[in-house]
Amino acid sequence: MVAEKEDVEDESLHIDCPVLVTERLVLRPPHKDDVPELVELANNRKLAEMLGRMPHPYTQNHAHTFLEGTRNGAIAGCTYAVTLADNGAFLGCAGLHPRSQGLELGYWIGEPYWGRGYATEAAHALVDLAFRATLIDRLYVSCRVINSASRRVIHKCGFQYSGQGMLESVYAGRVPTERYALDRATWVSLRSWGQV
Repeated sequence: MVAEKEDVEDESLHIDCPVLVTERLVLRPPHKDDVPELVELANNRKLAEMLGRMPHPYTQNHAHTFLEGTRNGAIAGCTYAVTLADNGAFLGCAGLHPRSQGLELGYWIGEPYWGRGYATEAAHALVDLAFRATLIDRLYVSCRVINSASRRVIHKCGFQYSGQGMLESVYAGRVPTERYALDRATWVSLRSWGQV
């Protein structure tokens, strides 16, 4: 998944950001105790080349700036640390952020945890939050065209392809992306998530 560079202030997109608990995960605000694991997981070229805002190398300074941005509101929306429910291990980050077109879903999971369904589980929780906590008609997400793993997560959440665009990635430069949208009516019909 990639996050677009623009942020907008639209009060209708505001969400109080509760802690979210799923079958295997807890999505909670990131905090300073996450810094070592955040740096270890985020300092990965494979990850940085798929995301819009992830620098590489990723340092402790980047992690502290990120945490400060989530605390002081410089990063709008809800930003979560994705952690394991059984032991609290930090897996990555996910969130819902206002953009010019509306609310956008974003996520990344560290490479040691790829292929286990954690991104899909976190994304389902955030999609549900977006539609339950706001009056939005559509939720948006995008991914690099070469990111087949993220595309699978997007499809499992019921998003429909809506076009291509370009992203100015901190690490990879100007890259093509695929854009997707999920409308409220589709979300209502898929709420059990077992049908996607």
